[in-house]
Amino acid sequence: MKTPRAVALLLLALDVFATVVVFNAIGHFRGVGFADHFNVDVLRWPLALIVFSIYLIDGYKLRTDMLSVDYTSQHTIALLGALTATLLFTFAFNPAGYELQASRVVIALSFLALIPLTLGYRRLVYPLMLGARRERALVFLGDRASCLAFRDECRKMQLTQPVVFTVVTESSATPFSGDDPLILRPFPAVLAEIQSGALAVEAIILRESARELSSDISGQLVQLYFGGVPTYTLELFHQVYWQKIPLYRLNQTWLFQEGFQIAREPVFERLKRASDIGLATIGLLLASPLILAGALAVWLDDRGPVFFFQKRIGKNHRPFWLVKLRTMRVDPADGDLYTQPGDPRITRVGKFLRTSRLDELPQLWNVLRGDMSLIGPRAEWDRLVENYEREIHCYHFRHLVKPGITGWAQVNYPYGASMEDTLRKLEYDLYYIRHFSFMLDASIVLKTIHIMLFGKGR
Repeated sequence: MKTPRAVALLLLALDVFATVVVFNAIGHFRGVGFADHFNVDVLRWPLALIVFSIYLIDGYKLRTDMLSVDYTSQHTIALLGALTATLLFTFAFNPAGYELQASRVVIALSFLALIPLTLGYRRLVYPLMLGARRERALVFLGDRASCLAFRDECRKMQLTQPVVFTVVTESSATPFSGDDPLILRPFPAVLAEIQSGALAVEAIILRESARELSSDISGQLVQLYFGGVPTYTLELFHQVYWQKIPLYRLNQTWLFQEGFQIAREPVFERLKRASDIGLATIGLLLASPLILAGALAVWLDDRGPVFFFQKRIGKNHRPFWLVKLRTMRVDPADGDLYTQPGDPRITRVGKFLRTSRLDELPQLWNVLRGDMSLIGPRAEWDRLVENYEREIHCYHFRHLVKPGITGWAQVNYPYGASMEDTLRKLEYDLYYIRHFSFMLDASIVLKTIHIMLFGKGR
């Protein structure tokens, strides 16, 4: 239970066991043919889809807060999505005679039973996982300034795990003075505690470059690494633990590093475009009653235009006109460039549309036109982009891909209403661009559904 891999394997085994037992028990209770004997092979689709959907919401990670309401919502949505996919694969893609086709009720009841069951044992296991994590510290090795910066970042990310801050030489190991001191320890002393087993460590994080470490310390770090203690550069730690790119690493050549090719690969671009067209078409057909109802509500509220058009910046810095349901007064010419909580410019209907994200449904038309993708960085107003590009180094990197209706930054960080918020969201946008994959897109979709259902828009 002490390692992430052990936790993942335990939860995976519990999910497989629970799925097999629940399906066979409900099948036997309903008198379905496949349950005449204990059957595993027939459950290949439900098993694969359940494991995949839980994996998308980080349901096998030691660092996921499985007691939170947000996780409960995402877990429920993931399994309902797996239920829908199971019904589709069972009745649309399998030939007649596939044993699971005997009863839709068995499939539905099994998934409904698995939602509280799989959540239940996660809630039981999580305190053990949390206790194990609290026993294992992160060790940060840097200079005085980087230690202070990393502590501030840990607070912003609400990291609860203990962190030991270390510096290379003992002469630097003096605490910062003031009301909020930071204790710095010499790394050789901490290293000796790790090697003796006196300090349990989850990972070591390096801010120093290799040339600033002595050959002796570098050799000991290598030994620890081969002994099973992960060692990350600070940039890699941001990506693995917090799934974002730290902005201090940005420079004009950063874009040419490994990991960006897939975002520009023609095959993936075409596949993503094809999926955008297909899903946006289906989405427009399904959402048309909601768009019409929303448009009628907007018109009845103040008899003004129902749609709002604004120039946004798209892929390769090309401008386009974005369309949304109007949520603000017709003449909000003056005021803040950002909307604020309780903004008087937002109409009564507009407040509901923003909270539920229904105002964004007409953007499906922008997706069909090719201005946007379903998933990508937020399409920003051209006036704001001008400010950002003057103030933020390498902000233009986010225009490498098409903007999206939803994206990694949107589901991981609240609405940006300041330059600081924009900097934080850029870290997530750049992570998405560098690590683009259809699996990451699927994870964003599940998290977006959670946000829409619980009214977290603004």
